Amino acid sequence: MFFGDMPDAIYNTAAYFKNTYRDPWITSADGAAMIKDVDKSDVVDAGVIQSPALGAITPLQLSGGVKTLLLIRFDRDHVFNASTCGDNCAKWILKIAKKRRVVINLYHVMDFGEAGFKIRVLNSGRIVRTMGDLIHESIGCI
Repeated sequence: MFFGDMPDAIYNTAAYFKNTYRDPWITSADGAAMIKDVDKSDVVDAGVIQSPALGAITPLQLSGGVKTLLLIRFDRDHVFNASTCGDNCAKWILKIAKKRRVVINLYHVMDFGEAGFKIRVLNSGRIVRTMGDLIHESIGCI
C-alpha cells in the first residue's frame, strides 16, 4: 500500500469503473459475494442488482467501495485509490491479496482488524503485521 499522492493511481474510481467494468465481474462468485457483503444487495444478473434500500439498480449505482473492490479484483494493470472504500472493504482487499500481489493507494488508515495480516507500506518499504504498526508507518505520509 502507498499512503498519499501516487502519480499513477486512479483516484476517480467511479468514473473509471463506469467506463471499464465488464459484466462477468458482477456475476462472478467474488463479485456477487462482495456486492452481497458490502452493499447488502443481491446480483440478479449482470445488469440488475436488487438493493434493499434502492430496489433494482444497475452496477453503476453500486457503492464506491464495491466499485473499487471490483476494480482491484479484476483490473490487474492499475493502482486504485482505496480511500473510496470503507473499513468493511478491508477484509476483501486482504482476501484478494492472498491470491496475488495487490497495490492500493490510501489517504487514510484503513482498519484491517486485529487478525494477522502482512502489508508492505511502500512509502517506507516496511512490512507491518498489526494495526498499531500500520498507524505508525502512516505518520507523516497522510
